[in-house]
Amino acid sequence: MKLGKIEDVALRNIWINEARDFTPWLAVQENLDYLGEILGLNLVEAEQEVSVGSFSADIHCKIENDNRTVIIENQIESSNHDHLGKTIVYASGVDASVIVWIVKNARPEHVSAVEWLNDHTDSDIGFFLVEIHAIKIGNSDPAPQFKIIAQPNEYMKSVKTGSDKELTRSQLGRYEFWTQLNTYIEESGVKLAARKPNYDHWYDFKLGSSKYHMTVNLLDGENKIRVALWISNDKEIFDGLYANKEAIESAYGTNLEWDRKDLQKASWVADYITGFSYDDQTNWLELQKSIINKVLDFQKALKPYLGKVQTLKGQPYVG
Repeated sequence: MKLGKIEDVALRNIWINEARDFTPWLAVQENLDYLGEILGLNLVEAEQEVSVGSFSADIHCKIENDNRTVIIENQIESSNHDHLGKTIVYASGVDASVIVWIVKNARPEHVSAVEWLNDHTDSDIGFFLVEIHAIKIGNSDPAPQFKIIAQPNEYMKSVKTGSDKELTRSQLGRYEFWTQLNTYIEESGVKLAARKPNYDHWYDFKLGSSKYHMTVNLLDGENKIRVALWISNDKEIFDGLYANKEAIESAYGTNLEWDRKDLQKASWVADYITGFSYDDQTNWLELQKSIINKVLDFQKALKPYLGKVQTLKGQPYVG
């Protein structure tokens, strides 16, 4: 078998102008999804050149499920002091929870600065420093490649908030549960792509569209886990599914919770698993098996009504 050689492509050969070319490219949901996968965040509702005083942030978006604000500052050149200052100004101007600074090359002093910011801010704020590269093999089209250089250390932040024991307990419990879920996915051989474990209460699986995905939510206060189809901002999709409610529930095998959420953008179709607690891990493996079964059953039942949805994160479903 003949193997190709990976070659770097000059960023300016792809995006000539940062504002006119790179930022509009990144704001496309498909590309924002790719960045989000690298960061472990579901980024939605991108807006470009959002005014912050006399300046404008490159991209303003949100984290799906909890509506936290994200600021993305783009710089397809080496990092500099000017852009570092701008990211902080933009973040304060819109009360951002996550700041993503994308550069061609991260200089050591700016890596240290971002690490310092993460070490000295509370658990509600996170700074990412990300390099953007472009590569190709032979005569292939160039492909973007994001590389995280510095990111929030959530564990250390949770320790800093030790006065809030519930927060620390929740963060550490979530990370452990998602880590174990990843292990189960890998060892069981199910055709699902594991995502990076995090400290949030949700874990998502892509369904081939930016308009909807499967989400798993840990509801410790109710001792339950929610497995749901999350529809980001399209009531017509929800209504189309609801019109086939009986057929979908028959294929799935039980009644489901249908919540159109008329006063919100998102809506969902959900099922629940009982018996979850951060304090008792003895049944976690059974809960994780049940989660994966429900995710696959959901996809199988919804597949005829969601059009040509064939994959979860690019992996074929095997029924």
